[in-house]
Order: sequence, then structure tokens, then C-alpha cells
Amino acid sequence: MSERVKFSFRGQEIVAEAGQSVGAALIAAGHRSWRTTRRDGAPRGVFCGIGVCFDCLVVVNGKPGRRACLTEVLPGDVIEPQEGAGRGELSC
Repeated sequence: MSERVKFSFRGQEIVAEAGQSVGAALIAAGHRSWRTTRRDGAPRGVFCGIGVCFDCLVVVNGKPGRRACLTEVLPGDVIEPQEGAGRGELSC
């Protein structure tokens, strides 16, 4: 039996497998998109899954610009959706 970790997303507690990426954990919990684009507000989630496209950016423990597909979920992490590039000066 594998170890499990708890984290929150949008204030909801989610249980993930230890070592799982944030993106994989969110998809397993039924979330398909968690970011919107700056220009059109189009929904984004994991696209390439290897850290190239940056479509899966999230805010982890208050730090924006984390690629969900490459970031390991840790116990107690607070994950929030990200608007655009996660920098206010770039907001439209």
C-alpha cells in the first residue's frame, strides 16, 4: 500500500499518492483545468505533461508559476489556480 498525502486545492482537501505530481493529483481528483489564459480567459490544465508548454501553471504555497506537471505534491501544500502568467503586471 502506498503512502498518501493531503493537500488543498481551492480550499478543498485532496488526497494524493506520495510522489505524485500536482497535475496528476488534480486530474485524479477530477480537475481538468485550473488556469486561464491572460488574453481570452481560456481554461488550461496539463497539456504536454513534461514541463515544456507551461499550460499547467499553478500557485503552490503562495508562489506562482509552478508547473503542475513537474511539481511533486507535498503534505499540507496549498494549491491555487493561476490567472495568466501569475504576475500582476502582465494581467490584462
